[in-house]
Amino acid sequence: MSMKPIAAWGKSNPPSSVEPAAAIPERCLSLLVEGTAINVPEIDAESYKEFRTNVGKLTQQLADRLADDDKLPLIRSILHEYENYRKSADDELRQRLAGWRAATATLFSELLGCLGIDAASSTAAPLVKKIQSLVSSGEIQEFRDQLTGFLHPAGSDGPAAKVSPLKAADHSTENLNAAGLRGGGKAVEHLKEIMERGGKGFIVLFRLSCLNVVSQRFGAEAVEDCLMAVSAFLTANLRSDDVIYHWSDSTLLAILQGRPDEKVLSAELQRIAAQNRDTAVTIGGRPIMLRIPLNFELTPIEKLSAADDLYKISRERAA
Repeated sequence: MSMKPIAAWGKSNPPSSVEPAAAIPERCLSLLVEGTAINVPEIDAESYKEFRTNVGKLTQQLADRLADDDKLPLIRSILHEYENYRKSADDELRQRLAGWRAATATLFSELLGCLGIDAASSTAAPLVKKIQSLVSSGEIQEFRDQLTGFLHPAGSDGPAAKVSPLKAADHSTENLNAAGLRGGGKAVEHLKEIMERGGKGFIVLFRLSCLNVVSQRFGAEAVEDCLMAVSAFLTANLRSDDVIYHWSDSTLLAILQGRPDEKVLSAELQRIAAQNRDTAVTIGGRPIMLRIPLNFELTPIEKLSAADDLYKISRERAA
């Protein structure tokens, strides 16, 4: 690259200032490099700062009256800094995009789990997979529309609206639920009393599976009938001093004391769960028999640091 054409232009079009004509080409090139650097987007603060510093040092050298042969390596070095920054910015953007995709996929899968929906199901899996290919704003908006349609098919009632009430923890202390049991708030109070006096025992979460399907097919009343039936079944089969609470519309919680061995208790609960029979619910004036799978999870009271940990346990088990 030769500076002679620029120098010739400077001689034929002298500036109004007293700056020597020989310095005009270098000055023009310096302003061009500086102006371009200023308008380069700052993607990563650290690499951008390094880029501006390196370009600034190289630009200062342009002010020296160097021979054209000496300026060429300098210009190549400046172009190299631009190229390095472009690669660094591209890598940063790719990493950010991959990170946001992974975070979104994880949150969506957690949401599905809380709603009782299998992320690998034929309806949910395509949405989870599509997150990994979203790039443009148009694709993201299209995905949001599909997600809204999935969660709220008719604009209102969808898996989220139907299932989430089944998972919500009951913080009340009253027995204003279909099971006729005290709410989860009373369970926390009872557990706090046990822990304050150093008592031992076990927390049992009894989960009623498939209630989301029952809700979608037969409605909320059928879910309440199932909950009442299972509540009565557990009350009849557990000890008289065991206490059962309504934890959510798909979970019952029991606080059991006087059981020193976890393995023995687990075997006892397995026997009880195996005896669970079909539940009769009334749909449209006629009885229908439904089998509600009953699962349980044991937690020793001594593993809890506070009574409020009950809410933490239930959230972890639902994930």
